[in-house]
Amino acid sequence: MIDQEKKNKIYELICDPIYVPMKIKEMAIFLDLPKERRGELEEILDALEAEGKIERTAKNKYHKAEKHYIVGTFVANARGFGFVEVEDEETQDYFIPEKYTMGAFQGDEVRIELLPQSRGQRPEAKVCEIIRHGITEVIGTFQRSDNFGFLVPDDPKIPFDIFIPKSKDRKAMTGHKCVCHITEYAKTGQKPEGEIVEILGHVNDPGVDILSLVKAFGIPCEFPDEVLREAEEVAVPVEMQPNREDLRDVVMVTIDGEDSKDLDDAVSICRVDDGYELGVHIADVSEYVREGSALDREALHRATSVYLADRVIPMLPHVLCNGICSLNAGEDRNALSCIMTIDAKGHVVDHRIVESVVNINRRMTYTAVNEIIEDHNPKTMAEYEDLVPIFELMAECATLLRNNRKKRGSIDFDLPETKMELDEKGRVIALHPYERRSGQKLIEDFMLLANETVAEHFHWQEVPFLYRVHGEPDAEKIKSLAALVGSFGHTLRGKHAEIHPKELQKLLVSIEGTSEEDLIRRLTLRSMQQARYDTECIGHFGLAADYYCHFTSPIRRYPDLQIHRIIKESLRGELSEARIEHYEQILPGVAADSSKLERRADDVEREVEKLKKVQYMKDYIGKRFHGVISGVTKWGIYVELPNTVEGMIRLSELHDDFYELSEDTYELIGQATNKHYKLGQDIAIEVVAADEVTRTIDFAIAGDEDCEEG
Repeated sequence: MIDQEKKNKIYELICDPIYVPMKIKEMAIFLDLPKERRGELEEILDALEAEGKIERTAKNKYHKAEKHYIVGTFVANARGFGFVEVEDEETQDYFIPEKYTMGAFQGDEVRIELLPQSRGQRPEAKVCEIIRHGITEVIGTFQRSDNFGFLVPDDPKIPFDIFIPKSKDRKAMTGHKCVCHITEYAKTGQKPEGEIVEILGHVNDPGVDILSLVKAFGIPCEFPDEVLREAEEVAVPVEMQPNREDLRDVVMVTIDGEDSKDLDDAVSICRVDDGYELGVHIADVSEYVREGSALDREALHRATSVYLADRVIPMLPHVLCNGICSLNAGEDRNALSCIMTIDAKGHVVDHRIVESVVNINRRMTYTAVNEIIEDHNPKTMAEYEDLVPIFELMAECATLLRNNRKKRGSIDFDLPETKMELDEKGRVIALHPYERRSGQKLIEDFMLLANETVAEHFHWQEVPFLYRVHGEPDAEKIKSLAALVGSFGHTLRGKHAEIHPKELQKLLVSIEGTSEEDLIRRLTLRSMQQARYDTECIGHFGLAADYYCHFTSPIRRYPDLQIHRIIKESLRGELSEARIEHYEQILPGVAADSSKLERRADDVEREVEKLKKVQYMKDYIGKRFHGVISGVTKWGIYVELPNTVEGMIRLSELHDDFYELSEDTYELIGQATNKHYKLGQDIAIEVVAADEVTRTIDFAIAGDEDCEEG
């Protein structure tokens, strides 16, 4: 990784008026660099040259670039023009007219030159060089002709079909979803050329729609043979080891959803004095996935399991994630246990972290636990009679923990998630909000506490570690949020640049029960930074926590697996200087890659959900529903239905007037009719279109009569 500070200093040297063009060797001598560091200098000069900031003469001497070039990522538009996004630059993007795209492809890294004049609000530029192609494979639908074929890309940002010679079509038929490798990129006025490398199935085959999205996001589906063989070899029965604490006689349960198969965590609890001894027992995946092994490399390559509407794409092979690593009831399992002593006020007063062997007493579901501690269902309580006192004690302890987090300012967005019910062909037959009840919250409370306890423990150990961090929100976003909630009559107190999470928590409490509750919760969440992984313990703003990590899900998250290795080496006294140096070298890369791949998983999960909602609403075109305005823009109104589906009423549908957007009140106002469309407003709509390609749903304004329940 290039040191940005050193890079800036080299560039400043080359830009200095007294600088004379030099070769690498001359520059190294001038900077008094030893031979072993000249490779680093060459890397920095190559990067500056790639960015167009410096140039080389015919004699390989470096000087400042005569023209101002900019390097960024090309974003194509279906109408032929494009934009270039530049990282870490205040300008949003650069507009590239169609005649100046140079045939750039979606995702290409390009060098651009500013044009002398710009007609619009954005600065205009032309592509001078395509440095690197960002996309090498495209997913789409094959269309056969007599002597050739075309692939119509699924991604609407790829504005042209891809020509497929007959010799390279793998005998694909019209309607087949295919993976196409690009063999020749487009030149201005010409189509790109490619070859079919995989046929996913027919567009109407069950599951092909989701598989196409998975492939488009580059998420690996199949495990290499080497990884599968290694998984089979390491999945041996558990044997008691001298370094492990035997906790098989401790009563403990797993609590998960009905469909869960990879059971990472179990919990135990008992009364001690006036408080509790809470055990959070986590599958010891590191016992099987050893650093540097084929399994480890593949897990790092995936970084996370991906949970989609009709399938799970696991981080580890099934023999591990559903087998020997999963805390299945009645079977001995290796674990890492965080055992915490909690006083009567809900504070952790002591803890210990141990390698253990556990044996789970019961595999519980959220539904069953909810029926015990919320509904007091006689039948369920009779079925789990011996465990009912334990669940009641857990509920008591969890309430204390939740109240303590609330007191310090932890924010609970509690946004409704979508619960999808699918038939055997993968079609959505029902959509409704998924409610978090006591069972879900109880497990969440215990996992949060274990994650905080482990993070604080290893922070004070001063050893290399991976933390889950969440920075303070941007002051401008908080200022916009304050203005928005003010338009609803609510107040967000505090300085925008130094907002405390407690103020956001107070806001969310104040809107409970209002019609705009879900809307403001969602907009508050959007004003936050993204959480990420880091080697520095900078705290977690949303949780109002000084110390936080991901310890509790090593079956499905690589950072958890990574810190388990560090924890075990620390417990065994094996963290030598060499091992500490090793972790200091690898952890920044693990943090960056895991954060990036987590976002990729989130993106594909979101797109699959949007696709399934579009497919579901196709059956309701022409039907009317009541909804709530969830977004107001200058191009239209977003409306969310009670079943969590969101669609847009385009401005062109509001043809009875000219509407302007009020940025002060976040509403569209008709200039002639004085009609107002405002965030949080109830509205009746009609479903007019549902597009699977763009994954969008269009609504139109309707009367209140004959509306469906939604």
